[in-house]
Amino acid sequence: MTLVAIEEHWIHPALTTALGDLPHPDESLAFNEMGDHSQRLADLDEGRIATMDAQGIDVSVLALTPPGTQALPPEQAVSHSRTANDIAAAAVDRHPTRFRALSTVPLSAPEHVVGELVRAKGLGHVGTMVYGRSGDRFLDDPAYDEFFAAAAELGQPVFLHPQIPSDAVRDASYRGFGELTDLALATFGWGWHLDAATAALRLILRGTFDRHPALQVVLGHWGEMLLFWLDRADSLSRVGDLKHPVSHYVRTNFHITASGMLNPALLRHALSVTTADRLIFSTDYPFQHPGRDEIDTFLGHFGSDEDRRKFSSANAAALFGLEIG
Repeated sequence: MTLVAIEEHWIHPALTTALGDLPHPDESLAFNEMGDHSQRLADLDEGRIATMDAQGIDVSVLALTPPGTQALPPEQAVSHSRTANDIAAAAVDRHPTRFRALSTVPLSAPEHVVGELVRAKGLGHVGTMVYGRSGDRFLDDPAYDEFFAAAAELGQPVFLHPQIPSDAVRDASYRGFGELTDLALATFGWGWHLDAATAALRLILRGTFDRHPALQVVLGHWGEMLLFWLDRADSLSRVGDLKHPVSHYVRTNFHITASGMLNPALLRHALSVTTADRLIFSTDYPFQHPGRDEIDTFLGHFGSDEDRRKFSSANAAALFGLEIG
């Protein structure tokens, strides 16, 4: 069975340097340096493909690690976005049967976002990855509505990836335990998942999908907690002047990927609130890299070969326009 993974990260050293040189660098960049992460992230050739082969992954959809270019000042964001998209496109050209890529766009320079999205699609990128905030500007800010309109029109799915919460939120909720625990609580332990879910909810409440019903968004980590709170989130529709309940948008405009969290209980819950047509495999490489036996065991929890095929490759192929064997 063909296996496509859609959230497989990489880094560009010049971008990492630029992010590290900011007055207040994103502390989650430290995760890129843990263990052999930096080596794995920088490899867009044989080493990565060897890992894919060992896992049984046929195609990886490459995406930059957070925070992409969104944390950079506008001029730098534009330049580094272009460079990153060129590098990723070149990797796909070198390995056309194994890689596809999501673009990065300079959301700190809203007036340049659509142009880079169009250019990246011309390079062969199959979608784009964004984060919920650029400085103090939320992703649902009206400045980005043209971007979402273009993504819908161009058929470019938008992967909404977690990022570290703002300093104000961290001060209010995620500090007081010690440096390492504070960072873990604000990131993989809780904070960045809640941050991504909030960004998704804000897009819904802003009417983004009422204006752009063809827009498709991907959430990782089994929906960033949002799937577990739809009963309460639906109450927002009554006060938010939306055309539909929040759960309608989640089932119609959102796709959910596993991010390497191969827990059958999470699968069962996802299938209780959305359909198998909306679920997609990923490993969140290299932060998770499950072995082939673990992947095969997890795939065995699907109720039918058809649903297993959808999750493994068919949904990704349909969403991103992939031609796969």
